[in-house]
Parts: sequence; C-alpha cells; structure tokens
Amino acid sequence: MIPLSYAQRRLWFMGELTGPSATYNIPVVLRLTGVLSPAALEAALRDVVDRHEVLRTVFPAVDGEPRQRVLPVERAGFALVTAEAAGEAELAGEVARVLGHPFDLHEEIPIRATLFAVAPEEHVLAVVVHHIAGDGWSLEPLARDIATAYTARLADRAPDWEPLPVQYADYTFWQRELLGDDQDPESLLSEQLDYWRTALSGVPEELALPYDRPRPATASNRGEAVELLVPAELHCKLAELAKQRQVTMYMVLHAALAVLLSRLGGGPDIPIGTPIAGRTDEDLNDLVGFFVNTLVMRTDLTGDPSLAEVLDRVRETGLSAFEHQDVPFERLVEDLAPVRSLARHPLFQVMLSLQNNAQAVLDLPGVTVRPMATQSASARFDLSFEVGEDLDPAGGPAGLSVRATYAADLFDRSTVEAVTRRLVRVLTALAEEPATRVSAVRVLDDAERARILEQWNDTAVEVAPTHLPALFAAQVARTPDAVAVVAEGQRLSYAELDARANRLARLLRERGVGPESLVAVCLGRSADLVVALLAVLKSGAAYVPVDPEYPADRIAYMLDDAGPVAVVTTGELAAGLPGSTGDRGPLPRILLDETDLDAYDGSALPCPELLPAHPAYVIYTSGSTGRPKGVLIEHRALVNYVVRCHRAYPTLSGSTLLHASISFDAGVTGLYGALTCGGRVVVAALDERLPALLAGERLTFLKGTPSHLAFMDALPEECAPIGQLMVGGEAVRAEAIRAWSARHPGVAIVNHYGPTEATVGCTDFPVDPRAVGDAAVVPMGRPMWNTRAYVLDDTLRPVPPGVAGELYIAGAQLARGYLGRHGLTAERFVACPYGEPGERMYRTGDVVRWTASGELEFLGRADEQVKIRGFRIELGEVE
Repeated sequence: MIPLSYAQRRLWFMGELTGPSATYNIPVVLRLTGVLSPAALEAALRDVVDRHEVLRTVFPAVDGEPRQRVLPVERAGFALVTAEAAGEAELAGEVARVLGHPFDLHEEIPIRATLFAVAPEEHVLAVVVHHIAGDGWSLEPLARDIATAYTARLADRAPDWEPLPVQYADYTFWQRELLGDDQDPESLLSEQLDYWRTALSGVPEELALPYDRPRPATASNRGEAVELLVPAELHCKLAELAKQRQVTMYMVLHAALAVLLSRLGGGPDIPIGTPIAGRTDEDLNDLVGFFVNTLVMRTDLTGDPSLAEVLDRVRETGLSAFEHQDVPFERLVEDLAPVRSLARHPLFQVMLSLQNNAQAVLDLPGVTVRPMATQSASARFDLSFEVGEDLDPAGGPAGLSVRATYAADLFDRSTVEAVTRRLVRVLTALAEEPATRVSAVRVLDDAERARILEQWNDTAVEVAPTHLPALFAAQVARTPDAVAVVAEGQRLSYAELDARANRLARLLRERGVGPESLVAVCLGRSADLVVALLAVLKSGAAYVPVDPEYPADRIAYMLDDAGPVAVVTTGELAAGLPGSTGDRGPLPRILLDETDLDAYDGSALPCPELLPAHPAYVIYTSGSTGRPKGVLIEHRALVNYVVRCHRAYPTLSGSTLLHASISFDAGVTGLYGALTCGGRVVVAALDERLPALLAGERLTFLKGTPSHLAFMDALPEECAPIGQLMVGGEAVRAEAIRAWSARHPGVAIVNHYGPTEATVGCTDFPVDPRAVGDAAVVPMGRPMWNTRAYVLDDTLRPVPPGVAGELYIAGAQLARGYLGRHGLTAERFVACPYGEPGERMYRTGDVVRWTASGELEFLGRADEQVKIRGFRIELGEVE
C-alpha cells in the first residue's frame, strides 16, 4: 500500500472529521460551442484518468492509517455523465449540483465529469476534481492531455503521448526520502522545522478581523466571492515600485494586504498564508496531483514603519521563507501544535495568491471553448485573495484582477466589498507615497469618514441652559399634589417633598454651603435620602453620596479625599463615620433625626447664583486603577441627560424604583428622570417585600443590570415593570434578553451604556428581542443628545465599521474631571481632534466597534487581557 503525501493526509483527516463535503473540490466549467463528439470526449477523459494514476486512486484506511490504492482504469468506474439542460436557469442549478458533489475518498475516485447538452452545437462540460488529487497547476497539464486525447479519439486511435516519467505515488515516497527523519538533526526536515519554530514563535492564534457574525463552533465552509479590477495605471506604478525596491509583485501585494489587515484590527503581527507550487523537480511539471505547499508569511508592523520599510520587511521574510519551503504545511502544523479548532484554519486565516501559472487551455478541434463563471465557492479560510496580472500585447502591466473569497459564516458581502476597496487605497498609497507611516494610511474614503465622524454623531438637540433644581421646581408647580416619593411608611407629594428639601437646603446655606461646595450624604434607602439629595442641590452645592453599607475604610477614604464641608446623616449612621477628614479637622454633621427642620422655611428657594457649570454631584468609582476616584458631574451635563430621559423613557412618568446603592449613579435615571416629569419614585430594595409597598400598583419603569433578569424571575410578578426595562452596567447577552422578553411580552427593553465620566449614560439601544439574531451581546446603540462617540485606533484615527477600537466620548455630558486629580483628568479627558478647538473627549477604555448600520457593539476592556476571537468573548462587568 502507498502512503499519502503530507498534504493529502491533512485533507483526508479533515474529511474524517467533518464527513464528505465539497469544501476541497476544484471546479472547472466550460461552454463548448461547435460540433462535439461526446463519445470521443468520454474516451479522452478515460485516457487521462488512465494516464494520471492519482485520478483513479482511492484512499481507504488500513489499520487506522490512510493509504493510496491505485485502481486499474477498468475498475475505476469513471464515466462521462450526459444530461439535457432545459434552460440556463436549470443548467446553473445542475452545474452547481455537480460541482458540489461530496466525494467519498475511501471508495470513490476523485474526479467526476458531466456533459450538458444545451443545443445541438452547444454543450457545457462540468468537471470537478477533489483537491487530494490536484491543484491549480494541475489544470494546465490536465487540459492539455484532454485535448491531445480528444484529437486522437476523433481519429479513432489512442493518444500517442510520451509516458510520464513518474506518478504521484512516486512523489509521496520521494518526498519522505528528501525530507528525512525529524529525529535526525542533520535531515532537511529537522533543519527547516528549526527555522519555522523560530519564525512562527508566538504567532497570533487568530487575527481580529471585521467579522459581521460570531465564529461558529464548526465552520460550514460556505463561501462567496467578490471581484474587483485594479486599473492599469496603478498596476504600472506598482510594477515600477517593485522594480525600484527589488521585490516581486507578490511582495508588493503582500505588504499592502498586511498593512490593510493591521489597520482593520489585526494588530502589528500579521500572518498570511501563500501557496507555492511545490514542484521542485521538473519531472513533476506535467503531472496531475496535489503538490502545492503553503507558507506562512509573517509580517512585523511594530514601530509604525513606513510603507517602504514594510516592503523591505516583507522581502526579507519572504526570501527566508522560500529558502525553507520544503516542509509541508501539514507537517509544520503537527510540529507547532497550535490550538486546533474546527472553527478556523490553523496558523493563519487569510490567504494571498498571485496567479502566474500557465493558463489551462482546452483546445478541441472544431469546438470553441470558453470558461464559465461558477456561483459555487467554498471558503477554506476566513478571507482568500486571488490576484491575477493582466498584461498588454507587449507584456506590460494592464491591470490586476482581484477575487476575494470569504467565509459566509463570518462576513456579509458588503463588508468584503469594502475591504477590497480599502486594499486598492492601500496599494495606491504604497505606489504613490511609500514614505507614509502605516498608521497614517487612509483606509477610509471621504464618504465613510464623514459617516463615522459626522452622520452617526449628528445628535445636536437644543437644551435650555438650566440646572436640576429648576427642572424639579417646574414639575412641583405643575403637579404639586401628585405623589412624588413612596418609601417605607411614607408617601410625599411633590409639594411636600419640595418643602422638606427647601428646609434642609436653608439649613445647609446657614452653614455656609453654596456653589462649588461638597456635602456628603450618608443615608439608607428612605424618603429622607431623596430629600437630602435635592436639598444639597437646592443649596447650590454638590453632593457626595456615601453608601452606609460600605466598609468603614472605604467610607473614610471617600470622605477624606472629597473633603466635604458637612455630612448629612443620622445619629445611628454617624457612629460609623470618621470624626474628621484627615488634616482638615472635624467633619461637621447634620443629623436629620436630631434636627428640627420645621424651624426652617419650606417655601420656594431661589438659586440665582447656581449656574449650569456648577457641580451637581461627585460619584466615586474605582475604574481600572483599583483606587477610588471622584468623578465630578456638572449641572449642564446632568440636565442634558435628564431632559432626554423624558423623551427616550416616557414610562418614567409612572412609577419607578430607586433600589441601587446610593454611591452609584445608576439611580439617577429613575430618580431625577421621574421627579422632573411627574413620576413617582419608590425607594426600596428589589426583593420580595416590594409588592406590599406598592400596594397593588405596578412599576412602569425599572433600571437594573443584566444580572437582575434571572433574579427578578425568582421574585413575585409585581416586581417586574409593565412599561419599560432598562438594563446597563455590564454587557447584555442577547440570549438572556430573548428569554426575559418571552416571559414579559409587551415590556419595552433598552440597553443603556455609559461610564460615570459621561453622566450616567451616553448611548442606548431599544432592543427588539426578535431582531438580535445570533448576536452574542446586544448592541450599545447610538450616542445620546449632544453626545458624540468615536471609535479610534492607537493613533486616535477613526477605524472602519466592524473594526475593534477604543471608545472615546465627547459632548455635553462629559464630567468636569476627577476631583483633586488633575494628572489623571488630563490623562483620561484628552483633546478632541474632531470637535471645536479646546473641546475634550473621554477615553473610556472600552473596546467597541461600529456595525454597518451605525450601532456600537461592546467587545471588552482595553486594559484587560480580553481575547477577541471572532467576537466570542468572555463578558465581564463594566463599570
């Protein structure tokens, strides 16, 4: 029995893993016009099958190992199938069926042919060869031999051709003899494996590309293709560049593709596969068989080199790789042992080939032969670029034809069309401006750039300059008798809530509190908590909310860092507070349960000195540093957010629940959103006691984290909202949303995203559970009013849709910065290159991407080791 070549072994084992498929079929479809002899054609095809043993070989398993078994031609079972075609539409379907034939390699020879009669002098020949028995080079000798045999059979004789010096089976033995044993350090195999181990050490397991869908667990290998022509003028410039830089046209194309993949999110280490003929002996040139080998060409783009420098690096890497081309790719994979997966190709996912083989021409007497385009395409890689060079009669450059085959599992056609257009832009930059740095190459055209930077950020809405106390006062005037707050044992109308807040505000002013002052509020869930927060705002100061359930050392740190002029609390809670704030001395306390607020005037309290630029509150967040830091939010940012809430979340005018920790800004939406549009705020924990407090009423709006979805299912039905559910604070799994929506039909769901530094939220996405499809996570949505989102690379340049980048937020809702931490503020709130002079943007540290429709999708944190593999990511909590 004959062993398989290394290349054949991999295809054989892939077939064993996935079962028979058309993934590795090589299709040829030809339209034959003229007087054709089907009998002569069948005889000629049988002659060729007889001449090339590999075409009459089966590949059974013997003791678990695949072997080649060459069959006599009379037992091979080859026959030319003939069929009638009723019309072009039927013909296309029948041809696709032939080309999609799944070969059973154990028992079936790897070639099939069907002849369709379209008209008396019009035929279509569909031939399919399994890749285990052929490659691209094989098509030329195959066509030549068919033509020779057909001409002979028309004359009723056998073809008179020179016997082949070797057969494919001879090559499989010769390959092993040439390479030697990897246990022999002097063997060619050992020497070249050593080279590749070094060359591919640490190569990326998977490139991050602008996928449209998550990578499935098992690739279907369904492929589609787009085509593009590079004009002759650019081809000429590239040829001249290649001559100047002493590189091949392939190296020019490789450098451009590596730069493009890097700019599309691939990073600075770009592995690209390239096929080489593998026919290192002239005796193999006329043989049909699987000789092609694959090299992994790794391009280093670290240091932001110029395009010319990239070309030099590609030349150096390429020449070294070609000197070590004898190691079969399959043997290399076995040696390097990358993480194997049925979802992706090992070591690289993008292939580039420059077609410069002799063209396969089938020259049949009396027949005009024209190749036909086929609709079928299999995707062995995520992306495969096949480039052909067109030459003018003088042999000069006449254009490049680019065919990009893509995995339909991962990409939409429009995405790959955009990728090919960007490849042309990189090629243009390489030809015309080789001194350009990789980071400066413009992969976006003007229209794309305008859409990303301007159209998707067209969020301007006029919001009157004011402050939160004014918004609340206006609502008190509209609905003084409506219930504003419901808490354990208390129900306050708007007028009562306003009066109590006014009294406390006057007390605070009496203590010297005013604009730019900070007042800490340390209270549990109660009506007094709402009163205290409003009172601080009415006094002109900003509040620092302190959760009394926090550890004592964290509370002490917050109070010491903020340095408030006073703390509003109760006698019981005060016992757990520090007596002083560092070297500032004793911390004044206002104990609500020991203070007679009725002694103060409860009438309207004007705030003429309070401006939109004055601070409203300080929220402490640890973020990525682990050290708590105070984020200072101004009234203008808070007002912009709250006013939009009235339009975006109309159910706030009903009943909402304030259940989040006081020290988070998660409660701002329900609290101020409701109290400035006539809603009722229920202050309570989200637990089984809530229905008793609601007393038959239902929440119309509820904000929670995705983790609350399952938690709510364990609670009484009355705990779920009947109008609108807002989820935020962490990435939202689409599966969880679909499940919750199925149990609560009719409830509108919105995914809400935003760091504290952008005032509660800066993007949101109304979720249609039926439309999220197979997405792993629900999109973050679009920027809110007067807010802009930029997805940028390391050089602060916008990345194309689908490409991962860091999210920056600009606009009206940005915080003033971090309290007392000017260095950190300058680091995170940076100059915005896409706004007005002096405008800032906030670096979120979140990795996101734009979808083709202009929605943002969360991928992970930039400061964590988040491995983005086809957007199947480990989702963690987002602060």
